[in-house]
Amino acid sequence: MGSEFVQFSLTPMLIGILASIACALPGNFLILRKQALIGDAISHVVLPGIVVAFLLTGVVSALPMLLGAAGAAVVAVILIEAIKRLGKIEPGAAMGVTFTTLFAAGVLLLEQTDTSSVHLDVEHALMGNLESLIWFQARDGWASLIDPVALAALPPELGRIALVCALVVALTLVFWRWLKISTFDEGFADALGLPTGAIGFGLVITAAIAAVAAFDAVGSIIVIAMFICPPAAARLMTNSLERQIWWSVAFAVLSAVLGYVFAGYGPLWIGAQHAVSAAGMIATVSGLILGLTCLFGPHRSRIGVGKETAT
Repeated sequence: MGSEFVQFSLTPMLIGILASIACALPGNFLILRKQALIGDAISHVVLPGIVVAFLLTGVVSALPMLLGAAGAAVVAVILIEAIKRLGKIEPGAAMGVTFTTLFAAGVLLLEQTDTSSVHLDVEHALMGNLESLIWFQARDGWASLIDPVALAALPPELGRIALVCALVVALTLVFWRWLKISTFDEGFADALGLPTGAIGFGLVITAAIAAVAAFDAVGSIIVIAMFICPPAAARLMTNSLERQIWWSVAFAVLSAVLGYVFAGYGPLWIGAQHAVSAAGMIATVSGLILGLTCLFGPHRSRIGVGKETAT
């Protein structure tokens, strides 16, 4: 039993957990800044960038994907500003039009391009390929964790998302004070001489890096859910930013673990014949957790989940 778990479930579960944490950490500050839609926008605009990067290079690789996503993000920012200025509409509408249009363009590119051989198609863009990230060489169960040959055969997605998750954690710790001050009182941050514009831009870039790293393995559905649901649920549990961060990480991990288990075994428990998408179930569980905190969280009576009453 332990051997089967290590071989078939350990790496997908770890990838789901790390992707969820990497998205939830910047999501906390996006929620508090009332910019939750930025996480949604990022998860949409990376798709055409990734597709174009593949078409130009012919390979699915981390660096071209990151550069393609960055280029798509720049195009999105330019389009949003152009729509705001030329159309004289409010920023939320401009953002909504831009990221849905770019996402649709990415889907059309996928449908018209033969990318199925490298697991880059509409289904993988939405749901990822989490279930297929199996550790084939882990035939000795937990002993494989100290086997250099087996470790060398780990799915490369695990190493990429682990590196990005560590980077997100490190950036959060290093810039914690700047993020906290600029999030809760931008005027005070300006008075202190903090580069508030650069901090906000850096936060968006960090979120984009997390989204790109998670996109290949878990698809856009988990990315969208994890930017919003765990931080929003954590916001309803506490008034302290430090505790909110810990709550969001706990909710992200819980969503990934329960979602993966329920996707594989839940249908069997109710008599169904086939498993369901792990990405879809993880996103569903994160939404259910948010719903439960809305009903039973200690701060559920709060009208919004903005930054006004947090400390």
